[in-house]
Amino acid sequence: MWTQGRMGKRRFAIAVASFYGALFIIYGTHVPFMPLWLDWRGLSASEISAVMAVPFFLRLFVTPTVAMAADHAGTHRRYLIVLAWFALAFVLALAMARSFWPILLFAVPLIISFSTLMPLIETIAVHGVRSRGLDYGRMRLWGSLTFVAASFFGGMAITGFGSGAGVWLVAIGCALTLIVAYALPASERSAAPTHGGALPLWSTAAPRQLLAEREFQLFLLAAGLVQAAHATFLTFGTLLWHKQGFSATWSGALWAIGVFAEVLLFSISGRVARWFGAAELIAIGAGVSILRWAALATEPPLVLLVPLQILHGVTYGASHIGAIHFIHDAIPREKSGSAQALYATVASGLAMGAATLIAGAVYARAGALSYLAMAAIAAVALAAALRLISVWDGGPIFEPAPSSSLQPQSSRSGG
Repeated sequence: MWTQGRMGKRRFAIAVASFYGALFIIYGTHVPFMPLWLDWRGLSASEISAVMAVPFFLRLFVTPTVAMAADHAGTHRRYLIVLAWFALAFVLALAMARSFWPILLFAVPLIISFSTLMPLIETIAVHGVRSRGLDYGRMRLWGSLTFVAASFFGGMAITGFGSGAGVWLVAIGCALTLIVAYALPASERSAAPTHGGALPLWSTAAPRQLLAEREFQLFLLAAGLVQAAHATFLTFGTLLWHKQGFSATWSGALWAIGVFAEVLLFSISGRVARWFGAAELIAIGAGVSILRWAALATEPPLVLLVPLQILHGVTYGASHIGAIHFIHDAIPREKSGSAQALYATVASGLAMGAATLIAGAVYARAGALSYLAMAAIAAVALAAALRLISVWDGGPIFEPAPSSSLQPQSSRSGG
């Protein structure tokens, strides 16, 4: 029995890690190279920012709805498969689009489809951390590794075949994600309710309860804004490097360097979270973000871009690890799906959408100086993170339900 349990644990970890790997091929090609493809199609800076920003706002409605439906069903696999099919269909349609409105029509649901996959697989991963004693970072790092490979080799493909190849690189990632989705364990009830019955599908009790807590409000503000502060980099970073004279191969290499630093941090994420604490990691990410974006506003040479890209391991990696461990330490299992959805909705939705529109407006007038607006956003995130450190003790922010069979989780944040 012990051997079967060990093998089951291993299969679960491999399935989740494989899905992260496939999904991040999409991210590793879409994030660096889709702006180049949009520019190649002739879209203006404001049109590019609109295409990239609109999905973030629509996720306010889509992501929580999908998360609640998945929580209600007790398994997330079916929703992952459906969304993966949607992503593949929309990217193939997008490849045929020629002007702004058709591109917007297909790009928006494409981005919503593959980005909504993230909170679902994150919920499954956190379930593995809780029920099987798995290390979240060791599963998640495979996504970062494939992002590195996709951005590096994608840059070579763009150099060889031109910016028009960008959308087809995304299509390859969507196809692989669909295949791997079917390999996820069909019987894994990743978010089965732990109380007397199933959660009502359209109940807003869990989100309302979460949003009523001061610690969770500060968490959303801090984690959401430190992620949103990446908006100029995510939308216009590759275009700015292109205007500086760097090839797509070098741009892909710079992206790979940043995400490789993230991989190294994810590989020891459990220990890092114990050493620093969840809220402290978010604060560190925000503080380093101020430095990174202020430096990038000066359009530094390659010799400085490399260490600035290494800081991506902190600005994104540390803050995201802190966010995941906050949800693990502070939120009970039956609310974790809603907490993941709210985090994704704010960090990759409302905050990122607003920051992307700000980035587009400033970039159209001042180019790289739009990074200074991101530094200001990171400063607000830092203030919220420091306040969270002062009010959160590192443990659950809800009393455990009397009927729950779960025991309170030990704090991994150190508080």
